Amino acid sequence: MKRLTYASALLLALCCVNLTAAPAPWWKWRSKVDGQLVCSQTPLGDGWEKAYGPFKDPHCENLIVRR
Repeated sequence: MKRLTYASALLLALCCVNLTAAPAPWWKWRSKVDGQLVCSQTPLGDGWEKAYGPFKDPHCENLIVRR
């Protein structure tokens, strides 16, 4: 019975963690070579730096407002 209670509590905790998950934010990245801007969720390499963000959408138009 104790194992069942432990397993149930673990399952409930895992479900709660899932409820707080959110997609990764999007960022505008600036090329260090020519200043070109690109929207991406992940770093593009050594030749790029974060310029603006985070954004909600893949077009980097809607900023995420943090409170």
